Formats: sequence, structure tokens, C-alpha cells
Amino acid sequence: QVQLVESGGGLVQAGGSLRLSCASSRSIFTINGMGWYRQAPGKQRELVAAITRGGNIIYADSVKGRFTISRDNTKNTVYLQMNSLKPEDTGVYYCNTWSSSTPPYDHWGQGTQVTVSS
Repeated sequence: QVQLVESGGGLVQAGGSLRLSCASSRSIFTINGMGWYRQAPGKQRELVAAITRGGNIIYADSVKGRFTISRDNTKNTVYLQMNSLKPEDTGVYYCNTWSSSTPPYDHWGQGTQVTVSS
């Protein structure tokens, strides 16, 4: 039973930056893939970025070139560096497992709120 805690969200103006952190109670080295997801008001939750234990990375087209996902195995933490933020990036950001073939664990945390003002 992995526990994931997101932090780092906040209010920022368009064009600004935020760095999100996801602390895991389980060694992320043992998890095939970790991802950041977000859910905007009235919209479906979507994958933003993912990183596998082998270092493979994917990004949603909407954030490519602006966001960077990384991990620190020593701290069991996954990060999401968000630059050039846009109002449409606003939403609650969650971390969870990720796999190209398996859905994420059906147990979502509180997430961290990101609000980008215009």
C-alpha cells in the first residue's frame, strides 16, 4: 500500500513557475512508472507527465517544452518543474503510478492545487 503526498502547488501569474513534489512511502525504484496527473474544474483527469524507473519520460502535448518531470530515488520523490505556466494549467495535480498498459492505482490522494492567473 503505497502512500503518495503531493506538495508545492500555489498561486502564480501566467509565465511563472512552480515545482511540485510527490513523496512516496515506497521506494520509487520498485515502481515501474510514476506520473503526474491533473484535473481542471469540470474536466477529466489527465496525464501530464510520466517517468519510468528506466528513465523513459513522456509528456502531454500541452505541456511539452514547458514542464520537466524528474525523480530522486534517495528521497523517494518525484518532481514536476513547471515553467511558463498558463491559465489553462490550473487544476489539482496528483501523482500516482503510471504504466502504458495498466491503469494507475485506484486510490488518489488530496493532490495539490495549482492556480495560474492571467
